Amino acid sequence: MIETISEWFWWDRLWLPFNLTWTDLEDKDGRVYGKVSDLYITLPYSMGFLIIRYIFERFVATPLAAFLGLREKTKQNVEYNAILEHYYASRSKTPGKVDITGLSKKCGWSSRHMERWFRRRRNQERPGVLKKFREASWRFVFYVGAFIGGIVALYDVSISPLPLSILESQYWYYILEMSFYWSLLLSITFDVKRKDFKEQIIHHLATLTLLAFSWCANYIRVGTLVMLVHDSSDVFLESAKVLNYAKWEKTCNSLFALFAVVFMVTRLIIFPFWIIHCTWVYPPDHYPVFFGYYFFNAMLGILLMLHIFWAYLIVSMLKKLLFGSVSSDWICHKLPSKSLKSGDSLISPGKDGR
Repeated sequence: MIETISEWFWWDRLWLPFNLTWTDLEDKDGRVYGKVSDLYITLPYSMGFLIIRYIFERFVATPLAAFLGLREKTKQNVEYNAILEHYYASRSKTPGKVDITGLSKKCGWSSRHMERWFRRRRNQERPGVLKKFREASWRFVFYVGAFIGGIVALYDVSISPLPLSILESQYWYYILEMSFYWSLLLSITFDVKRKDFKEQIIHHLATLTLLAFSWCANYIRVGTLVMLVHDSSDVFLESAKVLNYAKWEKTCNSLFALFAVVFMVTRLIIFPFWIIHCTWVYPPDHYPVFFGYYFFNAMLGILLMLHIFWAYLIVSMLKKLLFGSVSSDWICHKLPSKSLKSGDSLISPGKDGR
């Protein structure tokens, strides 16, 4: 049964044009094509990324934070109450007035005392500035390296005598990007939880699916362009976050404004009107459309919808920032955290405005 499902899933007519088969994408005449087996290594590599991240955050980001004067604020722990802890863990972290009244009677506390307990209990779980600084620093370092790697990969393609063959720079660009996104997906429950938690998961899964499909179907150039477009804006976002945590407000605001411009240009102009336009309009001129054609463009469409959602949040923030009704701290508390691809993501708070 498994073999039958596998044969159906990898049926040529699903993923390739009518005039191609998987046999045509086997290595020959000096040409190298992407294979599913190439991507297996991304899972162990993602574990390697988590290890490298731990080392970086502990031995690079933490000393850097200390050098910049970042200190964790002392949090006020709430007094333990079994009834309230059970309600907090199993029911809600933000009880309504009716529940507050009921809990007040059970505990013998006033409603004001009860509201203060829940507020402090929520504050107790909020991630500290040091944790946020370490996460942003790690992502900034990766996105800088990834952006440079993407430029190198595109340059290699432009001078390659075998343009349809996968180059070594493209191979490592894909492998490292996919490994990084696997590591983000594996660590998302331990990282600072954002308001766009669900959107981040959708983004990471769509990105991994898109990259895997483009690799196997040899749409390497498109995949490389998509990754590069996303990495370009993430560099400015993560650097703005790092400087915001370090209290470099003016530089942070300038970088965020630059990020907003780059985001709008790359993700709302270049991405839909150049990349998606090419993948949607030109292929039918060369062969009849097939399932893989719709699938690939559907993944790109999902990313575009996420871009529009995040663009709305960015514009909302810029309005408040420009009219002086909000400080730069808003950058790290009211926007979603991944843009990518995501990376690729912006930053956003939890329900308590974190």
